[in-house]
Amino acid sequence: MHYVVATGIIIRDGKFLIVKRAPHEIAFPNRWTVPGGKLEPKDYIGNKKDTPYHWFNVLEKLLERELKEEVGLEIGNIRYLTNLAFIRPDGVPSLVISLFADHKGGDVKLCKDLTEHAWVTAEEAKRYDLIDGIREQIEEVSRRIR
Repeated sequence: MHYVVATGIIIRDGKFLIVKRAPHEIAFPNRWTVPGGKLEPKDYIGNKKDTPYHWFNVLEKLLERELKEEVGLEIGNIRYLTNLAFIRPDGVPSLVISLFADHKGGDVKLCKDLTEHAWVTAEEAKRYDLIDGIREQIEEVSRRIR
């Protein structure tokens, strides 16, 4: 077994949304990150297929669902950034696909697995205890949107 995860760097007025993980989280408790979550069968099974055998844009739909559930936001213009793999503390291998998107609507409303949020510039992000690699990803998105 392994997890497939999509995370999203959300852009609003030149700033990026970061969130703090709750202390009960298995991976990276109390650390700052960007919102996202695990791929679940409901992200495609039961939905109309785009070909007789396939569903397209599963990661984008996953990110839209997770952003709505985790932080209450609607997003658009989703783009690919990078991917990485790691082994969680519980031994489960995880593939993380990092995306970035524009804020389309809504105000931040955190789920129970997140305790704080901030909209930050790439420079301000350096002051937070971010999970490894998140700062660099935010800096890359900042360069791409300039």
